[in-house]
Amino acid sequence: MADFIRFFIPIYFILFFAVSFLGISIVVAQKIGKNPNVLPKDDSAYALIGWYFKLILAALFIYTMLLVWFPAPTEKAFKITVLETEFIQYAGVILMIFALIWVVIAQFQMKDSWRIGIDDQINTRLITTGLFRFSRNPVFLGMTVSLVGFFLAFPTVIAFFFSVIGCILMQIQIRLEEEHLLKQHGQIYLEYKMKVSRMLGLY
Repeated sequence: MADFIRFFIPIYFILFFAVSFLGISIVVAQKIGKNPNVLPKDDSAYALIGWYFKLILAALFIYTMLLVWFPAPTEKAFKITVLETEFIQYAGVILMIFALIWVVIAQFQMKDSWRIGIDDQINTRLITTGLFRFSRNPVFLGMTVSLVGFFLAFPTVIAFFFSVIGCILMQIQIRLEEEHLLKQHGQIYLEYKMKVSRMLGLY
């Protein structure tokens, strides 16, 4: 199981970033004629959140690569042994795979409205069909599930740290996007907000 996890996790995150960030961004950029990565680069609080996102992603990538380069010390460092069972680890792997599929489906359902950040230059269409019938933020939901799955598949304090910080940053980003969507779509978004949960279920 250890050898499988050692290679699965880095390959998974490389695939995740390549498909759900780079790949979809290239497709959307060709359609709208601009880079869908609209995270600001100024000195604002919102730009700082974007910078933290990039920092966490870079650190996560380096950490997963250490599994390949230095497997023994990386696997042993800050391990939570009580969670290190094959059942829990396989459950984490299944969650990660499901999350990737979920995210890609949600991104394709967004079509030209997909952005990395808040686009205040173009009025994007409010998507309420497909997975957006069950969650107002299916992409962030999938990313959250992916991080939880990562922690279960590789139960270390460091993986837990990445999961918690990543989830906090996503929740901040979600609320910033909600404010933007309310300004952009008004009553239509309010009605949608009343019908569909922020993430899933009652939340």
